[in-house]
Amino acid sequence: MSVRAEFDAWATDGRDKGMEDRHWHTAKHALARMPVESGDTVLDLGCGSGYAGRALSDTKNAGRVYGLDGSPAMAKNARSYTDAPNVGYVVGDFDDLPFADDTVDHVWSMEAFYYATDPEHTLEEIERILRPGGTFYCAVNYYEENVHSHEWQERIDVEMTRWSAEEYRAAFREAGLYVAEQDSIPDHEIEIPAVEAFPTEDWESREAMVERYRTYGTLLTVGVAP
Repeated sequence: MSVRAEFDAWATDGRDKGMEDRHWHTAKHALARMPVESGDTVLDLGCGSGYAGRALSDTKNAGRVYGLDGSPAMAKNARSYTDAPNVGYVVGDFDDLPFADDTVDHVWSMEAFYYATDPEHTLEEIERILRPGGTFYCAVNYYEENVHSHEWQERIDVEMTRWSAEEYRAAFREAGLYVAEQDSIPDHEIEIPAVEAFPTEDWESREAMVERYRTYGTLLTVGVAP
C-alpha cells in the first residue's frame, strides 16, 4: 500500500486527531525549543492534522506556516481545523519539496520522516530549502534503540526506515546539516497502570511500558543549515 492510500484511510477514520493527542505529550517540548522568530517561514513536513504548525503560529508568531503531507485527506482535514490566514496546507512528496532554494527558516517533522521513500534524499531536499542558519527538528518514536517500537513495521504496509541515533546524526551530516543537538524526550503524561494490572493487551510488564515511555520516549535530532 502507498503512503498516500494508508494515511488517506487514517484521516477518513479520524485517526489524525488520535495521533495529535498522543504526539503532543512530547512534541510540545520540542516545539518550545525551536528558535522561531516573528515572521519566520516554517514547514511542517508530514503534518497530519497540522497541530504543530498551528502551535508555532499561535505561540511564536511565525509569519507563514506550510503543512505538507503526502495524503490529500490529511491535508484536507488539517485545513478544516484552522482559519488562520498565514497557515496553509499542500499535498506533496518528501523527495521533491515544492519550495525554492533558501526560502524556509525552519522545518519540523514528527513521526513522519521514517516514511520517506529515500530519507537521505529527503534530508538533501531539506538542506536545499533551508536558509543559512535554518533548523530541522526531526522527532521520531520509531528508531533502533527503542526496541518497543520495532514491531510497528508489522502493523503497517508502508515501508519504514529504522535508524539508530548515530545513523540519524551521520545522515544529517552527509546531507550537509550540522547536528546541533540530539536527545530523547520522555513521555511523562501517558498513564502507566500499577504493577498488578499487568500483563495488559499491549504490555507484558510494567517495566517494559515504563522503559518505552519514560526512558526511550521521542528521539529528537536537530540539524542546522550552514
